Amino acid sequence: MDKFTVHKGLVAPMDRANVDTDAIIPKQFLKSIKRSGFGPNLFDEWRYLDRGEPGQDSASRKPNPDFVLNQPRYQGASILLARENFGCGSSREHAPWALEQFGFRSIIAPSYADIFFNNCFKNGMLPIVLPESQVAKLFDEVAAFPGYQLTVDLERQVVVKPDGQELPFEVQAFRKYCLLNGFDDIGLTLRHADKIKAFEAERIATKPWLAHRLVG
Repeated sequence: MDKFTVHKGLVAPMDRANVDTDAIIPKQFLKSIKRSGFGPNLFDEWRYLDRGEPGQDSASRKPNPDFVLNQPRYQGASILLARENFGCGSSREHAPWALEQFGFRSIIAPSYADIFFNNCFKNGMLPIVLPESQVAKLFDEVAAFPGYQLTVDLERQVVVKPDGQELPFEVQAFRKYCLLNGFDDIGLTLRHADKIKAFEAERIATKPWLAHRLVG
């Protein structure tokens, strides 16, 4: 996955509490076994006026003009500002896939559902927890200033506002290490590829019968 070091991006406000994973990516889109192609259906029931189905061309659908991500001022947003308990509901990993594939690199909220929070880190996205009062002020500033951008500095663990004010946030050391280096679970394992190959070679040399396959 892509490394996360410092990211500066346009902020989109999702001014709803308890946004669940079925709203983030509705259940009918979970049939695919691929880990790609979910971005066009992010918040599908809110973004469009019709019901979406897998394989449907989103360009032919009618968008909901009142939904925040359809508003011109938030096009290209890569930081999502949310309210409390974001990502609640079922544990589907498709939710962070859809957010990341839509273009979001970071989310800022007062709290998250635990499984969704963990899944974000595993998929290269940084969920930041800030006090509710700070999040509320950010909502006010995003509404007041079109083109509002924030800088997320993971190494220093701060969110930098346009006026230079820094908002510190906490992140567990191991998760920070993985994001800074772009390691998902597979990437972590592949760091030891040489040792794994050496172990397999030794095992075959000392126990060659393990290499035999049953036929039929």
